[in-house]
Amino acid sequence: MGDGSSAPRLGSMKALLGIVAGAGASYGIYKLMSGGSSKKSKKSESAGVRRSQSCEGSMQPGSLLAKVSGLDVVSCRGSDTKDEGIASGDSAPGSLEPQHLQVLLSCLQASSSPAERTQILLTLGNAAAFTVNQNRIRDFGGIHTIAGFLSDPVAEVRVQTLNALNNLCMNIQNQEQLKVYIPRVLELIEMSPVNSDLQLCALRLLTNLSVTDKHQHLLKGSITLLLSLLVVSNEALQVQALKVLVNLSSNPDTMDDIVQAQAPASVVLLFDVRTVPPVLLRLLTFAGNLKSWRPSAQVADELRRKQDCLFRVLLDESSQLQSKLVQLLSHPDGEIQAQVARILT
Repeated sequence: MGDGSSAPRLGSMKALLGIVAGAGASYGIYKLMSGGSSKKSKKSESAGVRRSQSCEGSMQPGSLLAKVSGLDVVSCRGSDTKDEGIASGDSAPGSLEPQHLQVLLSCLQASSSPAERTQILLTLGNAAAFTVNQNRIRDFGGIHTIAGFLSDPVAEVRVQTLNALNNLCMNIQNQEQLKVYIPRVLELIEMSPVNSDLQLCALRLLTNLSVTDKHQHLLKGSITLLLSLLVVSNEALQVQALKVLVNLSSNPDTMDDIVQAQAPASVVLLFDVRTVPPVLLRLLTFAGNLKSWRPSAQVADELRRKQDCLFRVLLDESSQLQSKLVQLLSHPDGEIQAQVARILT
């Protein structure tokens, strides 16, 4: 590969890409441990990426493929992230060296092959599960290089771009650079096919960017989009959209925007025994956060005049939510019963 002082030559790019092509490892999971303004009774959630691919072909000792495949990975413990953290990979003996990351970023910019771009992004995403590599990629200008492929014409390249950015988002300093791409990520959600991998990966990135209240104001305009996804999407997207909504509703400063957002009237129908528990539990957490908001009489009257706003759908006296919650008191899941009782008290 050459030492760290030598610039990568385009002539050796194909050889490097041959090494990278089979690289695969599991992605990390993120639970950002940082203080915010959220109240103790409110919950926020994080999102993880879990993906694995088997290595194909032979691995030569000391090759980039061998280094990537030998990385310790951060395991994903399922869809409920309530108690998850991130394991440190900084001391992993197989960590990529700085020059490897530089070569990968150079090759990514120069590649004309969608398959090559996909594999390079996959490799960079795997490496970004570790703090040391998150910092290095940022220092090399790699965040903006990778984010540039959010507009790639090939859907799978965009998916791998989002996955790599999601792992880079585990780092608070990286989030300062990533926040500028929130409008583009929202555009991908809105323009992509419903229930697509693109939507799911984009929602995961927004979940991590909204885990603290620092960047939540940048998502105020996304409330209607997120609420709409709840009534048209599958379980996986419903859960991920609700994670973002739970995060935003845990911040009192975003509540005015949330309750005024346009909302499908059918959202209230999801508070039903037939709704799968992972979705229903997060819906109840979201509703509990909303119920803690206490508008003045004047504000409430103004909101009642907005017939399609979330306040009318879930919080107003005319809403069906109260009766739906009473019915859920007999839900067979004890945790759901407890959440309902918390809201009704």
